[in-house]
Amino acid sequence: MAQFINKREDVVIEAVEGLLATSAVPLARLDGYPHIRVVVRADWDRSRVALVSGGGSGHEPAHAGFVGAGMLTAAVCGDVFASPSVDAVLAGILAVTGPAGCLLIVKNYTGDRLNFGLAAERARAFGLNVNMVIVDDDIALPDLPQARGVAGTLFVHKIAGALAENGADLDTVTEAARRVISGTRSIGMSLDTCTVPGSPKEDRIPKGMAELGLGIHGEAGVEQVDYSGARSAMAAVVSKLKATISDTPHVALINNLGGTSVLEMSVLAHELIHSEIGAHISHVVGPASMMTSLDMRGFSISLLPADAWDIDTLAQPVGPAAWPGLAAVHPVSVLALPDGLTPIMPLPSDHKDTRDFLTACCEVMIATEQDLNALDAKSGDGDTGSTLAGAARALLSAMDRLPLSDYTQLMRAIGLELSQTMGGSSGVLLAIFFAAAGDGASSGLPIRDALKAGLARMQEIGGAQVGDRTMVDALAPALDALGEGLSAAAEAARAGADRTATLVKANAGRAAYINAKQLQGHADPGAEAVARLFEFLARRAG
Repeated sequence: MAQFINKREDVVIEAVEGLLATSAVPLARLDGYPHIRVVVRADWDRSRVALVSGGGSGHEPAHAGFVGAGMLTAAVCGDVFASPSVDAVLAGILAVTGPAGCLLIVKNYTGDRLNFGLAAERARAFGLNVNMVIVDDDIALPDLPQARGVAGTLFVHKIAGALAENGADLDTVTEAARRVISGTRSIGMSLDTCTVPGSPKEDRIPKGMAELGLGIHGEAGVEQVDYSGARSAMAAVVSKLKATISDTPHVALINNLGGTSVLEMSVLAHELIHSEIGAHISHVVGPASMMTSLDMRGFSISLLPADAWDIDTLAQPVGPAAWPGLAAVHPVSVLALPDGLTPIMPLPSDHKDTRDFLTACCEVMIATEQDLNALDAKSGDGDTGSTLAGAARALLSAMDRLPLSDYTQLMRAIGLELSQTMGGSSGVLLAIFFAAAGDGASSGLPIRDALKAGLARMQEIGGAQVGDRTMVDALAPALDALGEGLSAAAEAARAGADRTATLVKANAGRAAYINAKQLQGHADPGAEAVARLFEFLARRAG
């Protein structure tokens, strides 16, 4: 997979340089490239306890992104997923440690323990007061004697960092760090593996599965579980966490492992708050990318039992922008719609034939969802099928509220329903179409002429004409031919839709931004949807 890197051996150096050149926090690096890559606070005066952490790169913004007032004093950066050398760690310790001493915060991996541990011994030989804590928050393997250190490390950075910033002595800072470590529990899940720079991507997670209990270095998880959505994913994670926590209030750190979209992370946050442990979560950190695994499409949850002092300490402002801050979990505030936007629906009425007709049309749109999405992916953003299917599902759920026995009011009601439930420009255009068709019917126009009036209004406002490569290319000829029967309308719609595959320039919609090579040979998905609907209606009538 292509990546935005130059040479594999330069990726960490160039990333550190990029961070230093653009950071709003006063940072500096020690000399000694390429073997020593240490980021330090440029405003540090050695008057307080120093906090040094680090490890392999690839977990950004950890660790260098958390260097700054209130958190780390220095971060030692190894190669991707590789511990830094003893000399690099020692350089970091010597650069920032004064009479108050230094605390090393180390994740529980053999390389980190050995290199940081030996560096601590050598620093003590220089007469420095150095303590070290080992973070082992991962609960993926409960019987493992030495659990891994993962995203819960950030709780240690924050609470120990606040104490150090406030002038606490080394023993106090160390004791607090150990208390946080003892209470923190973390576990992660991913839908895909990460891509190590310069190495082929490993595809070990089958479609429809997720990996539970994986580390932050691309190593395999404890088990692969069925994946059916965000709720099932969070339920699997929560079931592991629930067995290890008490009923006291907790802070949850919702961590993006690198490749999960912001939208997905917000959905996962929603699922966590509404999960069976949600009542025990009083505050959250995130969701945000904090301790990543390159581009891994996953997330992790870390829980810390927290009293009022912990909450105040976690809320203390810090310099590093990578720390997303602490937020209290609170009910969602819902305000009433402004005057004039609350819909006034006509009185519902039933009519079996109309109900059956509408239901059948909606089912056609739902059945074509995947096909239309795939077609739209060729020339748009891949969501036409989902947009139309979503509107169809909304109409089905609203069926009992519709005036089915009065087609004039029905078209207006459908337009109103689509304006509220159907996203994108297509939702607005179809709402205009049905609203105008309803107006035409109310003025005495027969159904075909009313629909043509709706099309004219939609074209007037939307600007699309036949030949512009939109749904109009199928809808206009279909309505023109409707007077000859549904079969003729279906044939005209199909011809119009197929013709859009020969049009290499779109004059409306998102396809207008796509080059001719991508458009050629692919029908417009909106026109294809119209054609399929009329073909179904023709078969139904026959």
